[in-house]
Amino acid sequence: MDAPLHGKTIAFLATDGVEQIELTRPWKDLQGAGAHLELVSLSEGEIDGYHHLDKAHSFPVDKTVQHVDVHDYDCLVLPGGVANPDALRMDHDAVKLVKQFFNKGKTVAAICHAPWTLIEADAVKNRTLTSWPSLKTDITNAGGHWVDEEVHYEDGLITSRNPDDLDAFSAKIVEVLAAA
Repeated sequence: MDAPLHGKTIAFLATDGVEQIELTRPWKDLQGAGAHLELVSLSEGEIDGYHHLDKAHSFPVDKTVQHVDVHDYDCLVLPGGVANPDALRMDHDAVKLVKQFFNKGKTVAAICHAPWTLIEADAVKNRTLTSWPSLKTDITNAGGHWVDEEVHYEDGLITSRNPDDLDAFSAKIVEVLAAA
């Protein structure tokens, strides 16, 4: 079995309202590539996934943002949805964690609306990235350059637009981490 991410540990940062497929699909792909994964959230217990506006499944939280150390991870994945990144960007500890990943030069992968959290962490200035199209103005106003691409990689930051891009998103995470 090919396990290019064996020995890598990846944190998924999400909370209630996460777009379920943007959590479960990369999780399955990265786990299948041999990575150890942990779901990090704002509080203990479970978070609720959604299919757009419809509640879907719940997922057990492994750790809270207050109890993680960026040094324990090789990568941070930020799934989207609308409510999820909006809640994360309003949480001081979540924003602090995202900043720490960038400050330590760790890989960060964000899809759909997740760049809202990157904006709050002041991590898009002078960077090129993609996202759900409605974030274009937010990214531009934060000093970033928005592109309409299936997946964009620049200097440790992997971004994609929406669930249709999940094949490319997961593949790019595996590629970047396997080469590290």
